[in-house]
Amino acid sequence: MIKLGAYQQLTIQSKTDEGYFLADTDGDDVLMPNRFITDEMNIGDTIKVFVYSDTDDIDIASTEEPFFTVNQFAYLEVMDVNRIGAFCHWGLEKELFIPFSNQGDRLQRGQFVIVYMYVDEMTDRLVGTTKIKKYLKPHADENIKKGDRVDLIVLGKTDLGYKVIINHTYAGLVFHDEVFDKITLGQNLTGYIKPIRPDRKIDVSLQPIGHRSIEPNAQKILEHLDSNNGFVPLNDKSDPEKIQETFGISKKLFKKSIGGLYKQRLISIDADGIRKV
Repeated sequence: MIKLGAYQQLTIQSKTDEGYFLADTDGDDVLMPNRFITDEMNIGDTIKVFVYSDTDDIDIASTEEPFFTVNQFAYLEVMDVNRIGAFCHWGLEKELFIPFSNQGDRLQRGQFVIVYMYVDEMTDRLVGTTKIKKYLKPHADENIKKGDRVDLIVLGKTDLGYKVIINHTYAGLVFHDEVFDKITLGQNLTGYIKPIRPDRKIDVSLQPIGHRSIEPNAQKILEHLDSNNGFVPLNDKSDPEKIQETFGISKKLFKKSIGGLYKQRLISIDADGIRKV
């Protein structure tokens, strides 16, 4: 079955004046208009396309690449607002429609918002919504575990830290003391699942968990030493802000990293700083 709002591998079956007809293994077909056809495409070829409805609400296959696919989230700009709703740019010629009923606060032209996209069952069209809470799982399940590397979208800031969307599925939190660089709404980040709370809510670190955090940060310190004649005027007694400014990591991770390097006899830890051995 050809799925709306998703990438799929389809085979070129025939040519018409309007373009190529592509089919899946079940025999369902969809038109790829002439504007997406290249000289390299031939009857019988299997190609990767994205399927969506055009301005006439006709399903078409496209070689364009949208910012996200169905049942995912993205940070989009509102391009226009009219009497029926808002329209956001999502990487394709046709803008994504967000009806007023799918808006929490009324959207304004030029605004950037986090949007979830789904297929509306009543109209069989792709639509967006900014009412995203119901599309996020608030608790961890068997598919998410401590130490997992995950994709994040920054959702907003709270007193505790930053709310994030995890793998387009879960709601999570990055605490302020886990953040060492500027973070902005809608930013895409890589994170690591911290030990799951008793209430099954999910905390996320921007650094690898446990012993896995030693190696990359230690490598960063060694590279910095190489670039500074083998010496850095920082050690385990140094100010945390200076450590964060130099290496982008917390003092705790810095101490753990230089401790590992010292045990491997790769550095010496002296009163005035660390030196590469």
